[in-house]
Amino acid sequence: MRGLFVTGTDTGVGKTVVSAVLAASRGWGYWKPIQTGAESDTAEVVRLAGCRIHDQGVRLLEPVSPHLAARLANTCIALAELPTPDGTWIVEGAGGVLVPINEHATMLDLMTMLTLPVVVTARTTLGTINHTLLTLAALRSRELSIEKVVMVGESNRENRTAIERYGQVVVDELPWLDSLTPEAIRAHRL
Repeated sequence: MRGLFVTGTDTGVGKTVVSAVLAASRGWGYWKPIQTGAESDTAEVVRLAGCRIHDQGVRLLEPVSPHLAARLANTCIALAELPTPDGTWIVEGAGGVLVPINEHATMLDLMTMLTLPVVVTARTTLGTINHTLLTLAALRSRELSIEKVVMVGESNRENRTAIERYGQVVVDELPWLDSLTPEAIRAHRL
């Protein structure tokens, strides 16, 4: 498997929109191996990017962290049993890098298993420097390749410069999109 793994500094930071822009601009497929909550990120990426999908993986109803959603569903997520697709994919994680998947594994373990370069999605607002640098440190602790950081929101030059400097990483920006349409997604490239 080839592609990119999209993670975030936390939940609700814009990973799904970044994934849609990456899938649309590169012509790659999309896979969300672990999805919690009734709202489907896969359906949203298909709507926005019109890309092929690999819709196999863990699907849990409760909108909470994967380990808790699995426990509430009376199951356990086993990384080794995820149906990894062949080809080139944008793979979207659930939450951030240290979100628990089960009693022993975190999202970082899934990233390590897949060995894809990582795109970190971060906010542009106050607090983002710390959250982003901690995320980069966790990824580097596993010797994962970091493709870039994508800051989502109103441009903040000082935060971008600090993350580039202290994180030693390429940083792109994506504004909040007023309208989430396929046309808006195709208007951006990452």
